Amino acid sequence: MTVAKGFEPVEAAFRDLVSSGAESGAGLAVIRDGRAVVDLVGGVVRRDTLVNTYSVSKPFAAYCLLLLIERGRADLDDPVRRHWREFESDATLRHVLAHTAGLPVFPVTRTAKALRDWDLLCADLATATPMWTSGEVAAEHALTYGHLVGEIVRRIDGRSLGRFLREEVAEPWELDLGFGLSPADQARCADLVYGDPDWPVTILGEPGSLKARALGNPLSCLDVAVLNGELWRGSEVPAVNLHATALGVARFYAELMSSRQEIVAEAVRVQHDGVDRVLDRTVRWGLGVQVDDDGSWGMGGIGGNCGFADPVRGYAFGYVTRHLAGFDRVDRLVDVLNECL
Repeated sequence: MTVAKGFEPVEAAFRDLVSSGAESGAGLAVIRDGRAVVDLVGGVVRRDTLVNTYSVSKPFAAYCLLLLIERGRADLDDPVRRHWREFESDATLRHVLAHTAGLPVFPVTRTAKALRDWDLLCADLATATPMWTSGEVAAEHALTYGHLVGEIVRRIDGRSLGRFLREEVAEPWELDLGFGLSPADQARCADLVYGDPDWPVTILGEPGSLKARALGNPLSCLDVAVLNGELWRGSEVPAVNLHATALGVARFYAELMSSRQEIVAEAVRVQHDGVDRVLDRTVRWGLGVQVDDDGSWGMGGIGGNCGFADPVRGYAFGYVTRHLAGFDRVDRLVDVLNECL
């Protein structure tokens, strides 16, 4: 456990979430000036527990492709089909990374078993007709994002996204996280629970809505019976199944925040500012991250997970939870943290 002097109110707020029952298992980490000033776990989560983070995954997937672009292996404005020849849409890599490719829904209804079949889901996307002209409309690619980005990475580099992330990012930066976990790492995962029994229904919104379609196919991606099993943990679903510690998430953002890579600067530049059709609210999309008005950038994940960098205040933040509920817990912790600063 780490709580630097001056950050005791953050620990008190975190402990209150656990003791009150608002949280049953979570990790919280804050890195400032290169050191962890907060590193806490509570409930059933321990320091080496891995937690499924849902869309917190997306910036990790995006950075893998951005690294290849930084190294000159591709260009942001390349058509996807330049690297993935079966891909029929005219979307560019930039469109995919910024959620403006018009492919927020897998076009063929699939069961959870399809999560093991990377080639099948990618083939579905390759021949899908975009819902809008690429680049014109933002709609979070809730489940499709990881397969789109991951297949581009695989076509360029030859490695799966999970292997690329492990070898190029997680191991060099000493981040405890990954896609497509080994049996040993699966044994370290926290079982997810619903904070509200109706959560898997209410999170989808109106039946038949774009959000419901985007989150509901392949089927069972909100079902803890699937999420807590080998099928989910052992497969690569890079839009939503990064399993991580809070410290791993925070360290990732600390590294990006200190980076001098031109591609990171481009990634946190606003690419689209307007209504997102899936989220049904205004979003300022960068390349894989949401950019907030206060200058912070990162990504939350349904269920209450969150990772972001705040360059103005000078810290990186990671929160992982097995307790699937809303973001009020994160909002409270961030408010207390900012008051400490």
